This record gives sequence, structure tokens and C-alpha cells, in this order.
Amino acid sequence: MLKETILKVLGKQYAADSMIEIRSGRYDLAFKTDDRGRPILLFMGQKDANGKIKGERYARRLLTDTEGRVVKDHWDHKGKATAQL
Repeated sequence: MLKETILKVLGKQYAADSMIEIRSGRYDLAFKTDDRGRPILLFMGQKDANGKIKGERYARRLLTDTEGRVVKDHWDHKGKATAQL
């Protein structure tokens, strides 16, 4: 389960179609954004000397209606991950 401080970071919009790296509290975060700048794939953990984040991987489920309003928005835990950045 993601904490509220992490969800606040992920609730913002960033550069579209990019990989963003941020430090939040004791975690290193790396996330990929969609074409509208919303985070959709998250790697959360500790970055090692090689720049890999070892920790957990999450994927966002975003459902919108025909007018573009968000109907469903939650993060699914996908297990352990190592992300090369």
C-alpha cells in the first residue's frame, strides 16, 4: 500500500512520455508518465551504486469516461523490481 506522501507526488502532472526520478522521504522513486504527464509506472526503493532502483514496482490503473473525467484511479502492486535508469 502506498503512503499518502508518495500518492501526493504521484498525483501531480509531469512532462509527458518521460521517466522522472525523485527522492521522497527515504525512498528513491522513478516513474514513467503517459501522454498527458500522469505517472503510470512506478519503481520505489533504494538506488544502488549502478543507478538501479531495487524495491517494489507498481502500475496505475486509470479509467476515464467519454468526457475525459477520471472514473477509477488506483495503483496495483506488481511485486519486486529492479529498474535500470
